Amino acid sequence: MRLTLVIFGGKTFVKVMFRYKKKPLKILMVFFILTGLFILSLIFILPGKLSETTKVDANILVVEGWLPPYALEMAYKEYRQNDYDYIVTTGLRSEGRHLLMAENGYMIFYPQKYLPISDKVPVMHLFEVKCYSDLEGEYGAHFNIFINDSLIADFYAVKAEKSYSAKWYGPLSEIDSVTIQFDNDRGGSFGDINLNVKEIIIDRKMSFPAQLYSDYDIAPLDGKNRTINDFRSVAEMARNMLISMGIDSLSVISITGENTMINRTLTSALAFRDFADTSDLEIRGINIVSLGSHAGRTIMVYDKVLKRKYDIGIISVPDSQESNSRRYKFRKTIRETLGIVYYWFVLLFY
Repeated sequence: MRLTLVIFGGKTFVKVMFRYKKKPLKILMVFFILTGLFILSLIFILPGKLSETTKVDANILVVEGWLPPYALEMAYKEYRQNDYDYIVTTGLRSEGRHLLMAENGYMIFYPQKYLPISDKVPVMHLFEVKCYSDLEGEYGAHFNIFINDSLIADFYAVKAEKSYSAKWYGPLSEIDSVTIQFDNDRGGSFGDINLNVKEIIIDRKMSFPAQLYSDYDIAPLDGKNRTINDFRSVAEMARNMLISMGIDSLSVISITGENTMINRTLTSALAFRDFADTSDLEIRGINIVSLGSHAGRTIMVYDKVLKRKYDIGIISVPDSQESNSRRYKFRKTIRETLGIVYYWFVLLFY
């Protein structure tokens, strides 16, 4: 504050002037502190709200088909431990889909079974594996390629889809199996190491898509935890896996929605609604199995689409990547929050 004497018309006045000094550093500090608190609230509060489990008395267990194998195992246990009449898998139609190897194991192809090969002349043949890794560098997925029981090559996959080639000498008629072994699965703050396989190609002309012509045996290679892949939708894939775990095939229903790049949760919910409205299935209530913070979006969509014709509950299976990586957890929380805001507007028309 500054005082100034001013003489005007023979009279003396006191002029009081206040000087305010800007303090940009303190303002920035306050801004960053508030921003940090907001981010921390997103990381620690929102995921808990979005991942809440609220079960109801239900006779139908609905499982989102895109869940990873460990989540499907938890859905299997939920079904076994409670009095459900049916388990329903949902998901979209898919062609040329990559199959996720989320655990160490073996993806096995049997070329002779699907395409009888009578070539008995031993020559050099080219085998290609189209796949990609969720991570790369030191955390890239490592896999081996076997012809029958012989190792012919091994690679570290990168994040972009790529063909990995290996040569083998011999007659095609002697090939019983082509096996891809994924062997360095682990998770941590860096993320989760997974391998995604699309197909194998022999001599650049014989293609065997993984979703139609492979078996996935989670290690060890003993057939006790094996899924036979022959499906054209995510819902069918999940159904196959649940049946391989021991659920009666008559108790597992797959409901396929049309393939789309947007509104996939909504498309699956609409397919379930149409099935429920036209089938003879008696529904007293449903519990839906989802993954982590995606559960908030799932229950919001199903509540709106099904118009609460019966009780609807949600079971949120823990997302292993959310607990291993704060960065992933933050990104997913933001994505799911924006997804809920987006669906709030979309669902106004339903």
